[in-house]
Amino acid sequence: MKNLKKSQHSFLMETFGLFLGVLGKVNFLQLSRYGKHGEQRYRNQFEKTFDFMELNRLLIEDNCSKNLTIAFDSSYINKSGKATPHVGWYWSGVSGCSKWGLELGGIAVIDVENHSAFHLEAAQTIKKINQKLLDVYANTIIARKDALLKISKYLAVDAYFSKEPFVSSICESGFEIVSRLRTDAHLQYAFIGKQKIGRGRPKKFDGKVDYNNL
Repeated sequence: MKNLKKSQHSFLMETFGLFLGVLGKVNFLQLSRYGKHGEQRYRNQFEKTFDFMELNRLLIEDNCSKNLTIAFDSSYINKSGKATPHVGWYWSGVSGCSKWGLELGGIAVIDVENHSAFHLEAAQTIKKINQKLLDVYANTIIARKDALLKISKYLAVDAYFSKEPFVSSICESGFEIVSRLRTDAHLQYAFIGKQKIGRGRPKKFDGKVDYNNL
């Protein structure tokens, strides 16, 4: 990685090992107990920014095939109380209902040839007042489009995302979406016949698509 100082490099290498080896909760007190430094040093280092997405991208570039697809999905995190920033009601797929807590937008890279997926980055869902969740998800992808498009132009999402305004925003940013339609999707055939002569708006559609009789 470029612009990575030697001191930060050694700190990160130690911390990655501690994440795997610490028993119980991983906090600053635990890191100082099992690590080489005092608690305050871990706190100071964690306040500094680090481009984890670039680190993961380089790891994927070195260890995966060239046949890659980006995947995105949201994940509910249980959190009680009201003091945590951006806590609210989010959908929990496990429970099948909306629950109070936090939400994480996970971006991964699928290696199609090796049938594997690798984590790329996680972004907390930060929803403003009167803002739609689909806009938040689209902005999460678009804000990282320069780095993501270096990996792949294909974005795989589930049926929840296959609607407006998510689809148009993502496609206009240079991605191609791989998904499936929702069960209540309303498709119409495009009209390709001869237009009626005279006043009135030209005919655009020619009937609803019957999924059982395509």
